[in-house]
Amino acid sequence: QVQVVESGGGAVQPGGSLRLSCSASVSDFSSFALGWYRQAPGKQRELVAHITSDSTTLYLDSVKGRFTITRDNAKNTVYLQMNSLKPEDTAVYYCNANNPAIPTMNRWGQGTQVTVSS
Repeated sequence: QVQVVESGGGAVQPGGSLRLSCSASVSDFSSFALGWYRQAPGKQRELVAHITSDSTTLYLDSVKGRFTITRDNAKNTVYLQMNSLKPEDTAVYYCNANNPAIPTMNRWGQGTQVTVSS
């Protein structure tokens, strides 16, 4: 049973920082593409940052220069470093892990709340 577990959410003031972590219980983590998504109340889930197996990254325009996605294959973990946080970053953040070679291998975490407020 593949499990994806996020951690690191919380409440922070505008301008603050948080680092989210996501671990996946898979044997071939290095083959996985990993993404961080977020969903604010009343809005659709959106892709925030993505990293491929060869560490190619892409970002939502509104977080470019503020957020950084990285992966540590030795720890089966992907991180999202979030700096200069804004109130509009408030959302539940979800981690997704998928193996492009295996279409059925697509897993979501349970989500972690990030609240940016003064």
